[in-house]
Amino acid sequence: MPSRRDLLRLTALAGVSPLLPACGASGYDEAVAETWRHAPAVPTEPLPLLRELVRYATLAANSHNTQPWRFALDGSTIVIQPDLSRRTPAVDPDDHHLWVSLGCAAENLVLAAAAFGRRAEIEFDARADLLRAFLEPMAPVRSPLFAAIPQRQCTRAEYDGQPLPAAELRALGSTASGPGVQALLLVDRSRIDAVTDFVIQGNSAQMRDAAFVRELKQWIRFGEAEALATRDGLFARSSGNPAVPRWLGSLMFRHFFTEKAENDRYAKQMRSSAGVMVFVARSARPAHWIEVGRAYQRFALLAASLGIRNAFVNQPVEVPPLREQFAQWLGMDEVRPDLVVRFGRGPLMPPSLRRPIDAVIGGPRALQAGCDGAVGAA
Repeated sequence: MPSRRDLLRLTALAGVSPLLPACGASGYDEAVAETWRHAPAVPTEPLPLLRELVRYATLAANSHNTQPWRFALDGSTIVIQPDLSRRTPAVDPDDHHLWVSLGCAAENLVLAAAAFGRRAEIEFDARADLLRAFLEPMAPVRSPLFAAIPQRQCTRAEYDGQPLPAAELRALGSTASGPGVQALLLVDRSRIDAVTDFVIQGNSAQMRDAAFVRELKQWIRFGEAEALATRDGLFARSSGNPAVPRWLGSLMFRHFFTEKAENDRYAKQMRSSAGVMVFVARSARPAHWIEVGRAYQRFALLAASLGIRNAFVNQPVEVPPLREQFAQWLGMDEVRPDLVVRFGRGPLMPPSLRRPIDAVIGGPRALQAGCDGAVGAA
């Protein structure tokens, strides 16, 4: 097994600094600027308007940045359905995170539609496994949450360890609720430490799962060129790691991505956080997972508008036996905790990218689904 010094020598041979972005970062930065922006003007024609709403929807949070969605445009309706080719079965075997991701996208779409003078009503069709956003004219409303869409990110870094003002905590707690969704705000240090123990237990279980590790590595984009080519996945620099070619990143991954190193990293990140928010749905069904995603997205956007960072620490809800223990610890034995999110003030990290709009719009099934099928209750 190579030593750390050996790996540093390898980075030098590859022409990459382990501390600075690799050459080509300017191209990545240009792609970031193009991705994370507000529309320069409100589109006046129907099709450009719908496409712009889809672009805003794709800026939502999603698991592993897999972007597991497809969209279809049907008159005044936008159909959102899962892209099952982008599932992550090792970490998300029942597609819970996938449906939460679609809920996040739906909330962004609702906020963007309001800013562009359209009311978007979201309905879930359980028989067809998709969402429909029905649009109708209204007076434009540019909310602070909409304004924060280009600033939102999952910030995988240490925060400053300082508590947040009570008014901000109240606002975050209020925004995080939703139909059939409860948000539990934990700011007492002993409670945060207890969650940290669950995170470390879950991380240890996942690190010992070869399928989980393979799947995670599959979605890591080690360098700018790789991230620009795919425009998805977990960009190394977004987690504070150096950007390197994939061959070198794979070697470093095997050497440094260990159970102890990851546990230590999560422990430090949890200690630096001002609090934890746990999202719990009333029912373990896609309709409610979608509502969890919408509630989380509102929370994340409000946090971004206040200069507060957040990141998922979902290990306690991703390992089934541990999830049951976590629910009992929360005093909610009969429900399934859905998301665990730490938050606090800290640095911005390099943003991830999104696939081009044409890559997520269309497809025969999506277009057919946009025209057929009854709408079920959410």
